[in-house]
Amino acid sequence: MLLSFSCININALLNMNDERTTLIGALRKTTDKLQRVLNSAARIVSNTRKFDRGLTHFRRSQLHWLDVVDRVQFRVCVQVFRCLHKMAPEYLSAYCQPVSGISSRRHLRSADRGHLDFPRVRLAWYGGRSFGYAGPSNWNSLPANLRESSLSFIF
Repeated sequence: MLLSFSCININALLNMNDERTTLIGALRKTTDKLQRVLNSAARIVSNTRKFDRGLTHFRRSQLHWLDVVDRVQFRVCVQVFRCLHKMAPEYLSAYCQPVSGISSRRHLRSADRGHLDFPRVRLAWYGGRSFGYAGPSNWNSLPANLRESSLSFIF
């Protein structure tokens, strides 16, 4: 079982990390297919059948695997954290500007809350999938105690 766990962990999850930015705002049809692959991998590791109960609990509590959509959101928030702490390239860090750093928006409530500024989206499908929009909007949706943390091990 340990060998199958390590093979699946390396192949399935590391390949999914490479696709984290292309899956921002992906269709549910796409994420459902990847979720089925993840569930199949968890079934192999746990030695359960397709319709056995408790697979989600096992996947989360024992394997510590997030759902596909949650994993994409997590990886995007990690990238924003890196941008804010100068651990990312400058071209990505330019998208992660606090609202309080913009002189015309300092009076807004979002500036007091520590939110990041993100542009308005003109094309609903493509604009919402860009890192410039999805990164700050996902970051702003996190609880304040996570946004204000400077500890990298939380992420």
